[in-house]
Amino acid sequence: MTDYRKLPIHFYVGLILLIASWYLNWHLQGLRTHYLFFPLWLGYSLTVDGIVFVRKGNSLFTRSWRKYIFLFLLSIPVWWMFEGINARTQNWHYLAREEFSDLEYFLLASLSFSTVIPAVFGSAELISSFKWVRNLKGGPRISSGRKSLTILMVSGILTLALLMAWPRYFYIFLWLSLFFILDTFNHLIGHRSLVFYTDKREWRPLVSLALGCLICGFFWELWNFYSFPKWIYSTPGVEFIHFFEMPLLGYLGYIPFSFELFAFYNLFAVAGREGDKTYYLLGEY
Repeated sequence: MTDYRKLPIHFYVGLILLIASWYLNWHLQGLRTHYLFFPLWLGYSLTVDGIVFVRKGNSLFTRSWRKYIFLFLLSIPVWWMFEGINARTQNWHYLAREEFSDLEYFLLASLSFSTVIPAVFGSAELISSFKWVRNLKGGPRISSGRKSLTILMVSGILTLALLMAWPRYFYIFLWLSLFFILDTFNHLIGHRSLVFYTDKREWRPLVSLALGCLICGFFWELWNFYSFPKWIYSTPGVEFIHFFEMPLLGYLGYIPFSFELFAFYNLFAVAGREGDKTYYLLGEY
């Protein structure tokens, strides 16, 4: 039975940051979110990590605080890469961008972007701690054989090309193409990959990532709604039934997005297919 009396100190630090930043972000007038986004999501990440620690006996932060910081640092260039692609697709825009110089925007945006991977991975670890996830039976097999890997890599390259050539019609591939390419590449060079799991009919890591990112997606959109500066969307073909600023169908993109983040992390983590035992993302099943 989970004993929540054993919550670590960083849980309480995170909870205070989360509540204070949420309150200020929704009640202050004028520009404020550029300063409050980072403490809000740092607070979320630490709060979730503390809950994971109580439920599992370890967490991303407690297994290695240095590698936890690495997640923040890695998140910056990864999200800037998505921003670069969005310069072509124009699917999201930031209100009040003109209020900041290029240097101010880069520094403040980078600080905000740093919270993406820690939040998603922490939420995925939380999902993985539930008994119903641990008890999931094997799912359909996606082979890691040469033929399957070739199909995945070619699909990734083709969908990325379509995305860049005709972004208005193929922008949805932003959340798939990079995963196909990077996960296949990770598997080929001996790094951890999701196709390594699906080859064994092991879908629990994918379920944990997908649901963890959907949780983050809900809070991203919730806290963005009354923020300023904030982002808005332009998603041709699905501009109906909005849930906050995001079209309802747009939430489906958070699922493959979580797989892309996993692929990016394992590209640079150099943990090997058997994983870094001191910092194995999602823990052992």
